[in-house]
Amino acid sequence: MATLILVRHGRSTANTEGVLAGWTPGVHLDERGSAQAASLPGRLARVPLAAVVSSPLERCRETVAPLLAARPGLALHTDDRIGECHYGDWSGRKLAELAQEPLMEVVQQHPSAAAFPGGESMRAMQARAVEAVREWNDRVDREHGEHAVFLMCSHGDIIKSLVADALGMHLDLFQRVHVEPCSVTAIRFTRTRPFLLRLGDTGDLGSLAPAQPDEESRTEDRGQGVVGGGAGAP
Repeated sequence: MATLILVRHGRSTANTEGVLAGWTPGVHLDERGSAQAASLPGRLARVPLAAVVSSPLERCRETVAPLLAARPGLALHTDDRIGECHYGDWSGRKLAELAQEPLMEVVQQHPSAAAFPGGESMRAMQARAVEAVREWNDRVDREHGEHAVFLMCSHGDIIKSLVADALGMHLDLFQRVHVEPCSVTAIRFTRTRPFLLRLGDTGDLGSLAPAQPDEESRTEDRGQGVVGGGAGAP
C-alpha cells in the first residue's frame, strides 16, 4: 500500500513566542520557518508525490507552498481532520503559563484522559487524524497504485499521535515522540501492518522514493517484521 510522508509545518511565530496557537487565525511561518519551507522541494526532489494534503491552517499551507510551486501539476487538498488539536480556552496562551495548570500534568502523563476546556480531548484528536490517514491512504492506493507516495502537512501533536497509532503504542506514550518543525516522518503501509521509515527527519529524503522494479527483490519484505510540538533546534 501507499507510503505517507508527514511534514510538520515550519517554525511559526507562535513557536518562537512560546504560545500554544491551536486554531488561532493569523499564525504564520517566521523567517526561519519560511526558509525551512523553501528547502522542502529540494529535500523531496527525488520523491514522486501522488497527492499533497494539508491542514487548513496558514502555517501548514505556507509550508507546502514552495513544494507546490515547484510541482505545478500537483494539486493541494485540505482536510480539517489533520488540523491542529482544538485546545479551546488554552489557545493563544503562553506555554510557560500553561505549565502551571493542573491539567498539564495529565496532558504529559496520561493524555488519553486529557480534554481541553472548551476544546477537544486528545483521544478525539487522534481518532480524527487516524481516520483521515486511512481514508487518504485507501484513496491514493486505489487511484495511484500500491507504490504511490503522498504527503500530509500537519502539526506536532497530530503527527505524534499518528506515529503512536502506526507503532501500536497507547496514546499515553505519545509524548515520548518528538518532531521538529518542517521535519519529515514517513510511514509505509502494508496489508498487514505499517512500518515507520523516518521520524522527525530534517535531512535528505531521496531514499523514500519507491524502489524500481529491478530493486524490489533486493528490499526487505515490507509485510514482515511538548504540547504543540515546540520550536525545534536553535
